[in-house]
Amino acid sequence: MSESSPLVTIGLPCYNSERYIRQSIDSLLAQTYSNFVLVISDNASVDSTGEICKQYATSDSRVKYFRNDINIGNPRNFNKVFELTSTKYLKWSTADDFWEPTFLERAMEVMERDPSIALCYPQAVLVDANGGNPKNYDDVLHLVQEDPADRFLALISRIRLAHQHLGVIRTSHLRQTHLLGTYVGSDNNLLAELTLYGKFFELPHRLFFRRFHKDSGSWKRGDAAHDARVYHAAGAKRATLQKWRIHLGFFSALRSSPLPLKSKLRVYRQLTQRMIWDRRELAGELAHYAGFPPK
Repeated sequence: MSESSPLVTIGLPCYNSERYIRQSIDSLLAQTYSNFVLVISDNASVDSTGEICKQYATSDSRVKYFRNDINIGNPRNFNKVFELTSTKYLKWSTADDFWEPTFLERAMEVMERDPSIALCYPQAVLVDANGGNPKNYDDVLHLVQEDPADRFLALISRIRLAHQHLGVIRTSHLRQTHLLGTYVGSDNNLLAELTLYGKFFELPHRLFFRRFHKDSGSWKRGDAAHDARVYHAAGAKRATLQKWRIHLGFFSALRSSPLPLKSKLRVYRQLTQRMIWDRRELAGELAHYAGFPPK
């Protein structure tokens, strides 16, 4: 494959990321596997993010910069990057996290060797706003079971922090999913749905550094104003029925999957049981949505 026909798109959605984006882009451009295109989708930033990205696009032909006219929300911006992708693989990235230089090379070796793998991601290190205080994080989502139903059930029972979708994904599998929804937790839904089409391979190396800071999506989970600002389009004020959307997203993924009926019924039973476990929260969301005061 020639350098003019890259196998991988690195998709970088960003918004007001001037503090961190240089380190993020530098870590991507320094990858030892270089046959990629870096597509940046700027979500109508009002700081210097756009100017920084344009500098990279001018100096490196692999970098392509796009800008949204208005803020379309974080999930939609991730999905837009996928719409701009025509390569065999997509590696979503973020403007505040960073990577060891061998990640892409190691992941591509796995993906090219085994077509049954839908996603290859590395072990993670959590860091603070300044990139310090590193803490190793164990995902335990190495899902290589042959039965897609087993992979699906394992993911929804084990997943805690959702960042595995920042690994290398086979676009033919991703295209069969519903992509990301405009609600908190839709990354869990996407990852679960992706298990129905292929295996997850966890690289036994800590090559990903996830940064937690006050503007990151996971900083104030449950804070309606923060969630609306991060996950929704310009002008959005609150997010509603989040727990319902997550549960129904799992059902929707299963319904449209190619699993045989017997496997679907097995998973449906587990999903129904999970809704029963969450019945108080689900009822509370409905009451809040209907305008009833909390008890």
